[in-house]
Amino acid sequence: MTQTRLSSLTLDWSPDWTAIFGAERPIILEIGFGRGVFLAHLAKTHPDHHVIGVDISNRCLDTTERLIAREKLDNARVIYSTAETALAHLFEPESLSQVHVNFPDPWFKTRQAHRRLMRREVMDWIVNRMRPGATLHLATDIQEYAEMSAELLAETPHLDNLLPDAWVREMPGRVTTKYEATAIREGRTPYYFVRRRNTLPALDLPVKKELPMSHVVFYSPLTLEAMNAAFADHLQGQHHAGEVHLHLMEAFLGKNALLIETAISEPTIDQRLALLIIPRWHSAEPGGYTVQVSALGHPRITEGVHEAVRVLADRVIALHPEARILHHKLKN
Repeated sequence: MTQTRLSSLTLDWSPDWTAIFGAERPIILEIGFGRGVFLAHLAKTHPDHHVIGVDISNRCLDTTERLIAREKLDNARVIYSTAETALAHLFEPESLSQVHVNFPDPWFKTRQAHRRLMRREVMDWIVNRMRPGATLHLATDIQEYAEMSAELLAETPHLDNLLPDAWVREMPGRVTTKYEATAIREGRTPYYFVRRRNTLPALDLPVKKELPMSHVVFYSPLTLEAMNAAFADHLQGQHHAGEVHLHLMEAFLGKNALLIETAISEPTIDQRLALLIIPRWHSAEPGGYTVQVSALGHPRITEGVHEAVRVLADRVIALHPEARILHHKLKN
């Protein structure tokens, strides 16, 4: 029987892995596990470890969950999550004994560079999460990606090279994945990297916890219908604050609320959620409203969510000269 799927949208930040697995063991992380062949091999050859895979492909998640159930791999679990979200929110510093990255998407176009896994920000998280003596394993079949990764790793003094060169073209004893076999058959010989975490202090990157719920209470003589009518011209649009990028996308007027579809992008998590403008029917002051986050879709309350609530409230307040904020609960 397949276990309930884990997701970074619903797991605690950070989870109690001992409670989830029913035992306390060192953790091996595979980022992007494809069909699960390599992850299953890790679980079988490391029965004294928890083996955790993260991926955002539902097809890969379904296939690997069935494989784990079929092989009865009680020490393996998979999580719906990006690498950035998992590293920042799900794992404590020095909690990983191995990290495996097999054939990541290169994302070579300039506009897609922020999606690339092997980049400085992600490497800093990986280094912080590895315990001294832990190993990082990377495989790619793209020479340009190998060269880029070699340069990044050379600029990471916290990782010692365990190979005679920056990479090797063969790795005896390694299980071959379906993608890997296809690459070799098509004449693309993979590049393999192995690095070991030394004792140099890493950047201070504690687990990013969820913030308290945010809201803004305000007064406005405008009705929800008037706010909705003004949305396209005055409320809709993008906003950037530091590393937070948000987009107030569409408005949907209901009987008792105005729902704003909102996209929020932060360094460690992207979310699409709903903000609500709700009349305060029991307020002592007529015209009272609250801007808050809808529970729809399991939103995680982050700095970006606080910023989105703030921006929407500010834009609504600006619609009328008599409108004003009464009180709020926002991160300063």
